[in-house]
Amino acid sequence: MSYMDYVRTFKLPHSWCPGCGIGTIMQAIVRAFDALKWKNEDIAFITGIGCSGRMSTYINTNTMHTTHGRPLAFATGIKLARPEKHVVVVSGDGDALAIGGNHFIHAARRNIDIKLIIINNSVYGMTGGQVSPTTPQRFRTQTTPYGNIEPNFDVVKLAIAAGATFVARESVTRPRNLEKLIEKSFQHKGFSVVEAISNCHINLGRRNKLKDQITMLRWINDRIIPMNVARRKKPEEIKDKIILGIFHEDKERREYTELYDELIQWAGGDK
Repeated sequence: MSYMDYVRTFKLPHSWCPGCGIGTIMQAIVRAFDALKWKNEDIAFITGIGCSGRMSTYINTNTMHTTHGRPLAFATGIKLARPEKHVVVVSGDGDALAIGGNHFIHAARRNIDIKLIIINNSVYGMTGGQVSPTTPQRFRTQTTPYGNIEPNFDVVKLAIAAGATFVARESVTRPRNLEKLIEKSFQHKGFSVVEAISNCHINLGRRNKLKDQITMLRWINDRIIPMNVARRKKPEEIKDKIILGIFHEDKERREYTELYDELIQWAGGDK
């Protein structure tokens, strides 16, 4: 097999804008599938609404394109019904953290064995460029024409606080690192979160002097810093940087479907 066996090539070309980072993230995901030699039929791939939601069209596994903010709810049902499946969810920053925020924190709290990849392009890209929970302050969007005044979510801190047992962040400007990080998250037993920093030069960049993909990718690259480098810096040197790496990994905490199965056995009389 090759990683292209996990792609519905008959659905190509894709619908994403030229230069969009979502294609890079999809390639990292299917390469991780290939590295782990997962069978197509053993994967359940779930997406919500938004630009990232289109990915379920192109992934050659069991797929679901669900309602806005609800991919984790659908994925939870699938994992409970078929715990042997590899359940992977791809969600945008708006899909996961705004309308889907409640599902996000409770999936993390339960520590259910779902692999969540949040594509963070800091905007509602598909619907015209509205402000999202991760839009940087002072950035102009369709709904903040004079600049965003709200503080944005730190996805990593939110995931750790909610109880996720694997939490990491990478950037589309480092595709091989992203691939390896996603592969590692897939091997984790429990709820894992990978925040993939991406670009939307069409509906965010063009309003903020980052009007093409190269300019915006360079802007992202200037802001990111690997964790091992950040540790050698003074706090003031990394104040406005986006740190990349694995922030939290807990291999000891029990996974939800295992506990649920034990409860079923207990309730059935096997006490």
